[in-house]
Amino acid sequence: MPDPDLVLATKIATVHQRLGDVYGIRAWHKQAEPIDELVATILSQNTSDVNTHRSFQALKQAYPDWAQAMKAPQHELIEVIRSGGLANQKGPRIQNTLLQIYAEQGDFDLNWLEDVPVNEARAWLTQFKGVGNKTASILLLFCFNRPAFAVDTHVQRVSRRLGLAPANASADTVMHVLEDYAAPAWYYPLHINFIRHGRALCKARKPQCESCTLGDICDWYQENSRPVDQ
Repeated sequence: MPDPDLVLATKIATVHQRLGDVYGIRAWHKQAEPIDELVATILSQNTSDVNTHRSFQALKQAYPDWAQAMKAPQHELIEVIRSGGLANQKGPRIQNTLLQIYAEQGDFDLNWLEDVPVNEARAWLTQFKGVGNKTASILLLFCFNRPAFAVDTHVQRVSRRLGLAPANASADTVMHVLEDYAAPAWYYPLHINFIRHGRALCKARKPQCESCTLGDICDWYQENSRPVDQ
């Protein structure tokens, strides 16, 4: 009987290779300072990239440094980020996170997270209300290229359909599977390509399976493409 761990690792390697052939293998580059990434990721929850960018730019324009954002009247900050959606939730979360960080270390520099074990860094970040494993992993992966697999709705959906994780697997379960069976060097490009594939073909409502390079190894497609019994 084939070793199930080897089968899963091989399947993930095949997915990585094929998605890379379609979308390319994006090289990692630092996109933002970690405190900026943390705030932007909080703003990104349950909204579009366009709204996230708009609200983050409005926040930075209104408060050139994070101390000003931390000290601003909460109702004022909420109005500043209104365009991003769920401002009444995100405003207090951002301010409380900034307050906790400043109270603990006296500044907003999070570059020290590059030098501590990933599990410790993730645990420290997820102590803040509204910051889960996805947000923590995005910060660690995007800012430092640490081996933390960020699982958003696209990564979760594509992984479950392919059969890399159970059909009802939580985002955290998918994260652990990918971290256990994918090579760390693949985390960044595979994360990006899962998202690109989820947006382009493996859509939530109408997946374009006939155009997909992964059809022959996709559990969901194999199950749903079977002829209906007469």
